Amino acid sequence: MKRLALLLLPVFWLSCGTNIVTWDHDDPASDTATIDGHPAWIMQGNIYEVNVRQYTPEGTFTAFAGHLDRLRDMGVQTLWFMPIQPISQKDRKGRLGSYYAIADYTATNPEFGTMDEWKSLVQQAHERGFRVIMDWVPNHTGADHRWLEKYPAFYVKDSSGNFVAPFDWTDVRKLNYGNAQMTDSMIAAMKFWVTETGIDGFRCDVAGEVPKAFWTRAIRELKQVKNLFMLAESNDAWLHEAGFDASYPWDVFVAMKQVAAGQRPATSIDSVLRRNDTAFLPNAIRMYFTSNHDENSWNKADYQTMPGPVHAPFAVLTQTLPRSVPLIYSGQEEPVRDSLSFFYKDTIAFSRFERAAFYKTLLTLRASNPALAANVPGKKLRTSNDATVYAFEREKNGNRVLVVVNLHKEPQQFTWVDRPSAGEWKNVFTGAIEPVAAGFGIEPWGYVVYELRK
Repeated sequence: MKRLALLLLPVFWLSCGTNIVTWDHDDPASDTATIDGHPAWIMQGNIYEVNVRQYTPEGTFTAFAGHLDRLRDMGVQTLWFMPIQPISQKDRKGRLGSYYAIADYTATNPEFGTMDEWKSLVQQAHERGFRVIMDWVPNHTGADHRWLEKYPAFYVKDSSGNFVAPFDWTDVRKLNYGNAQMTDSMIAAMKFWVTETGIDGFRCDVAGEVPKAFWTRAIRELKQVKNLFMLAESNDAWLHEAGFDASYPWDVFVAMKQVAAGQRPATSIDSVLRRNDTAFLPNAIRMYFTSNHDENSWNKADYQTMPGPVHAPFAVLTQTLPRSVPLIYSGQEEPVRDSLSFFYKDTIAFSRFERAAFYKTLLTLRASNPALAANVPGKKLRTSNDATVYAFEREKNGNRVLVVVNLHKEPQQFTWVDRPSAGEWKNVFTGAIEPVAAGFGIEPWGYVVYELRK
C-alpha cells in the first residue's frame, strides 16, 4: 500500500531543515492590523501554553527564558503563560496551591520571579518575534485576596452572609459582577499588564461564568489600548459576540477523544463542526488542542487519551482544520507521558524532543501557507472509506493544502469520491512529490499533509 513505508518513520526523523520561523513584531503595522476583526498576527499563528512552575527545575521566569530560542526554532509564535500572580495561602490546595487562586491581580508570584524579571522575559520574547498572552482569572480570587477584607461587596455572598466558593473550588471566592466598582477595578488591573509589561492579550479562565456585559465593555476598552488577542476558555458562542477572538471547542475535543478510543467513526467530527458553523459567528476562531493543563492534569491527555501513535493524526487536525488556531501544551514536544501536578512541583524532564520536528513542520507550514489562515474555509473531501479516513483541502489565492489522516488502529485503503485539485502534491514531511489522484493506502493512525506545487 502506498504511504505505509513512508509514514512509518519515527517523527524525530522528519527533518524540516534549520529554517527559523520569524514573526514581524518590530513592524508597527503588524501591531495594529486586523483581519475579520482579529489581530492579523494570529491568523497564521499558533499558541504554546507555558506552565512556568513545571517547565524548569528552577520554575522561574529567568529559567524559562533559556527555552525561548528553542521554541522559536520549533516555530512557536504566541506564548500563553498560566497565571503568574501570587497564590493565596488561605485554604491552599497542596503545598504550592493553584495558579488560579490569585492573591493579588497586579503582582507576580515571588516563586516565579519579580515584576522586573517578568518584564525582561516579555521583552526577550518580543525581541525574538514572539507574542505574549497571560492567563486572567476574572470569575474569582484566592481566599485571602486583599479585596475580601477591604471591599467585601466585591464578592458574592450566600443567604448567611458568607463568601461563596464556586463549584468545588474551596480555595477561591466568587466575585460579584453586580458591583460597578469591582468591574472598574478588574478592567484597570487588566490594563496594568498591557501598559506596564507590554503583553499582547489574555486567555480568560472560565470566561462563560462572567457576564456578557462585562466582557463587551472590557474587551472594547482593552482593544483601545492595544490590538490584543482575546481567548475565552469556554465553548459558548455568545463570547464571540462580546468581542472574544477565539474560544475553546470542547465539543470537538470530546469527539476526537471518542474517535481515538474507537467509540465513534471519523465522520462524527464533521457533525460537531457543522453544529459549530451554525452556532458561532462566521469570523469566530476556535483553539484546537490535544492537551492543555486541565486535560493533562485531570484527564490524562494526551498520553492516555491519544497515546503513542494515536496522537499524531489528531495533532495534524488541530494544526490544519479551518477557523482555528492550534495549541501545544508544555512538554508535548518531548513528549511528557504523565500528568503534571497542579499543586506541587513536578518538573518536566526535557531531553528527547521526539515530537519537535513533527510540530515544526506543521507550524512552519501554517506560518508560510496562506491556505491555513484562520479565516480560510476548508472543503471536506469524501472518500470510499469515510468512517476511518478524514480528508479535506484548503485554498487561498492559489495556495492549496491537502490533509489526509487515518483515524483508526488498522491500515486503510481508500479512493476518492470528491477528488482533490489536480496538480503535483508535495508531502511536507518528506519533500517528495507523490501521486494522490487514485487514492492510496495509509498506515494505522497515519497522516499525510501536502502542498500543491505552483
